[in-house]
Amino acid sequence: MQKSVFRFLSRHPDAVELENATYLLRLPRYSDFNQWHRLRAESRRFLEPWEPTWRHDELTEGAYRARVIRGKQEYSSGQAIPLFIFLKENMTLLGGITIGYIRRGAAQSCMIGYWMGERHSGQGHMFAALQLVIPYIFSGLELHRIEAACIPDNERSMRLLEKAGFQREGHLRGYLKINGQWRDHVMFSRLASDADLSRKSDQQ
Repeated sequence: MQKSVFRFLSRHPDAVELENATYLLRLPRYSDFNQWHRLRAESRRFLEPWEPTWRHDELTEGAYRARVIRGKQEYSSGQAIPLFIFLKENMTLLGGITIGYIRRGAAQSCMIGYWMGERHSGQGHMFAALQLVIPYIFSGLELHRIEAACIPDNERSMRLLEKAGFQREGHLRGYLKINGQWRDHVMFSRLASDADLSRKSDQQ
């Protein structure tokens, strides 16, 4: 597997880009609304079981603009980095991945969350995105620990994390409110000092 290439072009919120020959990850822009709206709308039934309850205005342009503004503010303040995942060949939006809850000081850690459009799922796109995000977190952001939490029923997501080198840590009771219900989650983590288990998995 070729080594993923990542770039942190500047500290301006619009400039962060993680990319290789196939994929581009960057902050959401207003101009992405039509693609985002179409993908999220057609994937609603697919996504709702794994996400917080969708608001009545979830897919409106106003709500999307507020989401973009909030994402830029969180990035500027160092709290989170929301990224859209694009196929570079035709700039098709595939999904999103967020580096959130960035904690400095003694913790030096973050939590990742992600979503993939239904028609793009199961094709290895999110695993490829993680191969860009993980090196960026450890080398670009200089964090020590990445956390991810999955609903126990979401076997596909748990397999993805394990393939990407994450280790299962334990069971969290009533951890997050998902689709209107408090759901248990399984916690996964990966440390900067861990062996590159994702490379080994990818070669098998």
